[in-house]
Amino acid sequence: MNNQTRGLGLAPATAGDYRELARRRLPRFLFDYLDGAAYEEVTAGENRRAFDRLRLRQRVMRDVSQLNFATRVLGQDLALPLILAPLGLAGAMARRAEVQAARAAEQAGVAFCESTVSICSTEEVRAATDAPFWYQLYVMRDRGYAKELMARAQAAGCPVLVLTVDLAVMGARYRDVRNGMAGGLSLSGKLTKAWDLLSHPHWLMDVAIGGKPLTFGNLTTAVPDARSLPAFKAWVDSQFDPRITWNDLAWVRENWAGKILLKGILDVDDARQAAVVGADGLVVSNHGGRQLDSVAASVDALPRIVDAVGDRLEVLMDGGVRSGLDVVKALALGARACMLGRAWGYAVAARGEAGVAHMLSVMRSEMAVALALCGVTDVAALDRETLLRPEVTAAP
Repeated sequence: MNNQTRGLGLAPATAGDYRELARRRLPRFLFDYLDGAAYEEVTAGENRRAFDRLRLRQRVMRDVSQLNFATRVLGQDLALPLILAPLGLAGAMARRAEVQAARAAEQAGVAFCESTVSICSTEEVRAATDAPFWYQLYVMRDRGYAKELMARAQAAGCPVLVLTVDLAVMGARYRDVRNGMAGGLSLSGKLTKAWDLLSHPHWLMDVAIGGKPLTFGNLTTAVPDARSLPAFKAWVDSQFDPRITWNDLAWVRENWAGKILLKGILDVDDARQAAVVGADGLVVSNHGGRQLDSVAASVDALPRIVDAVGDRLEVLMDGGVRSGLDVVKALALGARACMLGRAWGYAVAARGEAGVAHMLSVMRSEMAVALALCGVTDVAALDRETLLRPEVTAAP
């Protein structure tokens, strides 16, 4: 954190600055839910360290007066190769946060993806925006409910279904266990949580009071009150389906007319199977380290998957993306675009729509510097030659 972010007059410049602002503004249990990961959080840290190990290849004396950031992802034109990833409970971080983020994404010309467990409903986001947005779905035991959610998303004009495939079971997120997000609290724990809430009056007024109705907008019949964490956990435990197999994609295809993107692929053989069963694309992702700890960093898994299926599927990635330089590195390794999760969560928690808009603007500026000083004028021209010693980018 720099000196500007230490005082009351905070001037965030990076995703890290927004993280600090979010930490100050949110009750501890909500910040830990957003910031935390599974078990000892090794993979979450490795997502960042893997990007830090990659080195850009600086090239000079080239005409870089005109730069092009635009790309086309799953049939949608984007001004930047970015998608705001589905973020569960985002509307608990700021008032109607999904709407605020979707508006910022629309203004920046990037895609927004609505989570199944968003606070704002698909219909609310649709009413607040003009640009098409994506919809994320879990494969549930109750297929009738899943079919209903897909129908609502299609009625809202969502062109892409992001099917999360790495949640057959929930990873153990120990921060959530300690602060009661994943279960009950003792009396002393409840008193600590009450004090935590009272110590964050801005959040209380903006979200808990001003942000009502605080419900899971897409799950109102299943979990009527988003403040009831035990009810939410019970729904999750009852609906996430450990029996899901590749054969289930045929059922999803029968009920979805648009593009299908599989999120949560880390293994080359799984990527090949995604191509066989008819997915349109995949997201190389370890769920931000929130599921199985000690798996590969997403950006380390990316090159091999691109080599295996990049000619058949559109390959995106997420996990650890915090800057425009990270985006350039991922695109150089073959990603069509990057998803941002925690980065926009920190920004919306800290400063709402303006925070997300500013974060995207900063990322564009960082990409511009990286492209220019690497001697590349178009994101489509990024390749492994943009990186120094590309042979070291794959995990051993």
